[in-house]
Amino acid sequence: MSDEPKVRRWLRDADRHGAAVRAARALRRLTPGAEQVALPSADRPSDRVARLIAQAGGDQPSAARELGLAAVQVWQALSRPGVAGGEVTILFTDLVGFSGWALEAGDDAVLRLLREVGDVTTAVVGRRGGKVVKSLGDGVMAVFAETGAAIEAAAEACTAVSAITLDGYRPQLRTGLHTGRPRRVGRDYLGVDVNVAARVAAAAAGGEVLVSGPALAKVDSERYVVRRRRRFRAKGTPKDLDVYSVVPRHA
Repeated sequence: MSDEPKVRRWLRDADRHGAAVRAARALRRLTPGAEQVALPSADRPSDRVARLIAQAGGDQPSAARELGLAAVQVWQALSRPGVAGGEVTILFTDLVGFSGWALEAGDDAVLRLLREVGDVTTAVVGRRGGKVVKSLGDGVMAVFAETGAAIEAAAEACTAVSAITLDGYRPQLRTGLHTGRPRRVGRDYLGVDVNVAARVAAAAAGGEVLVSGPALAKVDSERYVVRRRRRFRAKGTPKDLDVYSVVPRHA
C-alpha cells in the first residue's frame, strides 16, 4: 500500500500545527512590507497572488499560507514605486580603537560611552536634517537628502564626540559618506552604494570626514578644505573611486 496518503496527512497536520502557524505569523510580521499585502483596492499581480494565497485552505490556519504571504510582502517591498530610491547621501560612523579600549574598560563603562556617543550623534544628524537608519554598535548609519548637510553633520559629530570624556578616555569618531541610489526596503537601505559608504568610513582616521567623489560632486568644494586620499582601494568599491578628506570652512 502506498505511503502517499500518510505523507499528505503528515504535511497537512504539520502545516496546521499551532506552533508552526505562530512561528510563520511572527516571521511575516517581521518581513518588510507587512502593511502592503492584499490591499482591497489594489490590482497589481502581487495583490492577486496574495488574495489567492489568503483564500487557499479556507478558514483553517496554515503555516504555508503565512509564509506565502510573507514572500509576497517581500516582492511588494522590493517592487514598490520609489523603493529603488531617490538619491541620498549615506553616512557611516564608528569609533576608532573602540574594541581595544572596551576589553579593558568593562561593560558598565562601555554601555555608558555607547549611550553618550549614540545620543550625541543622533542629535547632530537630526539637527542637520538627516535620519538615523540604524545603530551599528559603536556607530550609526544615517541618510540625508542634502550632501552638504551630511558633511556638516559628520564634522559636527566628530567634534562633539571628541568632547566626551569617560574615566580619562576620549573617543574619536571617524565618518565616511557616499552619494547614490540605494534600494530602500522597509526602514533599511541596501545595495552597492551602502557598501561603498561603509568602506569609505572604514578608511577614515579618527576625527576625519572622508567623502567619496560622487558625494563631493554634489556640493560647492570651495566651502571645504579638500585633500584627495591617494591609493584608496577597498573590496566592493569601484576601482576608479576617488575619496577625499573634507573639512568645512566656517566663517
